[in-house]
Amino acid sequence: MRLAGPLRGVAALLLVGLSWFLASTMFGGEGGSSVRHFFTGASEEPTAEPRPRRYKCGLSAPCPPKHLAFRVVSGAANVIGPKVCLEDKMLVSSLKDNVGRGINIALVNGVNGELLETKAFDMWAGDVNDLLKFLRPLHEGTLVFVASFDDAATKMNDEARRLFEELGSTAVKELAFRDSWVFVGAKGIENKSPFEQRMKNSKGSNKYEGWPESLEMDGCIPLRAPLES
Repeated sequence: MRLAGPLRGVAALLLVGLSWFLASTMFGGEGGSSVRHFFTGASEEPTAEPRPRRYKCGLSAPCPPKHLAFRVVSGAANVIGPKVCLEDKMLVSSLKDNVGRGINIALVNGVNGELLETKAFDMWAGDVNDLLKFLRPLHEGTLVFVASFDDAATKMNDEARRLFEELGSTAVKELAFRDSWVFVGAKGIENKSPFEQRMKNSKGSNKYEGWPESLEMDGCIPLRAPLES
């Protein structure tokens, strides 16, 4: 009978502890976590930071339906070649062994997004007529992805500039020796293209000795409706 008092004391302590545990569990807080750890012996792992989701061609957000995700990167000096990515597929890159000094172009079907052709034109020592013959017969709706590498302007003549202007370019008028240039246009475009960047070759601001920094541009291009026959 002498144990009745101590047992009542132990029971009272257990009741207080249980009440604290239930209250902490219901109302949360750091105390609740400590209590659960004390009674269960389980340790809570720190929550890992969620990885940023990757979208096509490395875009920060997905493109709307019936749009093509793209990224165009100009060459860096005369060392690192340009890149053209479309819908997570690399169309132009050094790894694909289809880049060259000058202007690098990828032609894409504007209705279904299929690659039509890629070609590089040497604008330092090449023949500009090769570029003209390539651009003149483009079909209505063809998407034209352009990335410079080293020098894209030395052999550029008035007709070549006019053809790029008809594709939606505004920067090609001023394009000069070793400027960096990325551009996406289309045959038959009604307005000027919103997808164009140019970095002027300038001794005062060049990132590399004799060349400006590489340009990188991405976005979403709407697919064109099929032409009525």
